[in-house]
Amino acid sequence: MAKLKRKQYEKLLDPMERELVSVARWARVTGQRICVLFEGRDTAGKGGAIGAVRGPLNPRQCRVVALPKPTETERTQWYFQRYVPHLPAAGEIVLFDRSWYNRAGVEKVMGFASEAQVASFLEEAPRFERMLVDDGILLFKYWLTTDQAQQEERLAERLEDPLKRWKLSPIDLAAREKYQVYTEARTAMLRATHTDHAPWTLVDFNDQKRGRLTLVRDLLDRLPDMQVEPEPLDFPPLGHAPLEEAYPVIEPLPGFPLD
Repeated sequence: MAKLKRKQYEKLLDPMERELVSVARWARVTGQRICVLFEGRDTAGKGGAIGAVRGPLNPRQCRVVALPKPTETERTQWYFQRYVPHLPAAGEIVLFDRSWYNRAGVEKVMGFASEAQVASFLEEAPRFERMLVDDGILLFKYWLTTDQAQQEERLAERLEDPLKRWKLSPIDLAAREKYQVYTEARTAMLRATHTDHAPWTLVDFNDQKRGRLTLVRDLLDRLPDMQVEPEPLDFPPLGHAPLEEAYPVIEPLPGFPLD
């Protein structure tokens, strides 16, 4: 299947962006809390997928959580503790760019967590998520799938592109040798944490544009179809001719003349 062109993608995304705005308005008015987890291999396209959801929304209402590695203090806490403060309040939409599932993925594969810690996590995660859902949070979990050939191509692109080089870390390069190990870890994670109250949805992201459209459409289809009309705003005539911007006189900096 041919990859989508940019104009095709934008045309298909546009009506879904309007739906996202409607969903955000509904969440704000009703006080609903929405939490979406984005998981997947390095280069799968989590950032782009998050951008597709967040793009048309008010950043004060829809925020992204991308936590760094835990501090020394956080390593001594209950594992889920560092994530709890970032959960949504009433009317908020929170998008996790990786989440508590780090323990079952990179921490397991790269040896940052013991087998006992991983086993404990896989047992506790469904109970933790049960508490979130029972408290009224709408929780959605997405895993973005990517073949190794695509991953290699994207890693090489990041290495060569100075604007994307920041996305590449030594851990990413070390992890590329463990594609099959990640597959096994993911399978174990899905088997233990794919539940009725918090199921996983796997989305093909070999074509990232198609993947974003699929993910956004799925998210919209799983949210209540509730239309909330925008609040009416009075927009009377200005009452005078529009004013032009007035620029203050400033002194040029040395070596930077303004004319």
